Amino acid sequence: MTDRAAVAAAEPMEETLPCRRAAQQSRPKHQPRYNVILHNDDDHTYEYVIAMLQELFGYPAEKGFQMAEAVDTQGRVIVLTTTREHAELKRDQIHAYGKDAAIKNCKGSMWATIEAVESE
Repeated sequence: MTDRAAVAAAEPMEETLPCRRAAQQSRPKHQPRYNVILHNDDDHTYEYVIAMLQELFGYPAEKGFQMAEAVDTQGRVIVLTTTREHAELKRDQIHAYGKDAAIKNCKGSMWATIEAVESE
């Protein structure tokens, strides 16, 4: 009987090794990351940028102000880093957001682009 017990105890260990290897080999790869970049122009107020970032990204007013200031002084600001599909959606939402009612000659939404994050 002891021989059977030793064999029975050894069998489950042999069965679990291939499962562990398969789990390690089938780990999902990370999707490439993309930045959503908001570009500066003179046709939109800080209030517009803050409201847009609150509505589209859920950012608090303080963070929206910091990003509005950054885009104004630096010409561009990264508003989100995410997957390509999500970045494209957010870029398109920025493009569709509409005119700034506070600027008489505003021609439309702000401009945004996406770019791949350089791998480290």
